[in-house]
Amino acid sequence: MFIQTEATPNPEVLKFLPGREVLGLGSRELSTREDAAISPLASALFEIEDVARVFLGPDFLTVTRAEGGDWAFLKAPILAAIMDHYTSGRPILAEGETAETDDTIYDDETAQIVAEIKELLDTRVRPAVAQDGGDIVFSRFEIETGTVYLHMRGACSGCPSSAMTLKAGVENMLRHYVPEVMRVEQTL
Repeated sequence: MFIQTEATPNPEVLKFLPGREVLGLGSRELSTREDAAISPLASALFEIEDVARVFLGPDFLTVTRAEGGDWAFLKAPILAAIMDHYTSGRPILAEGETAETDDTIYDDETAQIVAEIKELLDTRVRPAVAQDGGDIVFSRFEIETGTVYLHMRGACSGCPSSAMTLKAGVENMLRHYVPEVMRVEQTL
C-alpha cells in the first residue's frame, strides 16, 4: 500500500491519500479523542502525540498537528497508523455511524434555493477545497436575511486563507448564481 501525502494551504494540516476510499460519500471531522471513538482509524491517530484533529473525507484524510508539533516527527507514525488500519480490514467508522449530512427541512420556495446552493457547493466549491484537504459544508440558509451559513472543515478550518476563500470566492459565486443570497458566513 502506498500512501501519498500533500501539503495544504494550512501549515498545521497535512493531507493523506491512502489510494483507497476513506468515507466514500460525505465527511466527518473529529476534534477530540472522545469524538474519535466512532472511528477506529481516528482513534489510532489520536494515540499519536501532537495529533489535534482528524478529518475524514471521501478518499483522503487530513491530520491537524497540535501547536508545537513537528511534521518531521509526526508523519511516520501517522503513515504507520493509516497503513495498519487498512491492512487490519476494520471499518473507518464504527457500526451505526455515518458521514454527516444535512437533514433540515425547508418550505417549497426556500427548499429550491437551498437545493441550488447545495448543487453549486457540491459541483464547483467542494471539489476545489478537497484538493487542498478541506471541505465546506452547508449549514443553513436564512431566507429573511439572505445569509448562507457554511462550515469549514479539514484543512480549511483555521486556514489563514479560508476567510478570503469564503468571502471572495464562495460568496461572490453564490450571489451571482442565486440572487436570494446576500452574504455568506462561517459557522464554527
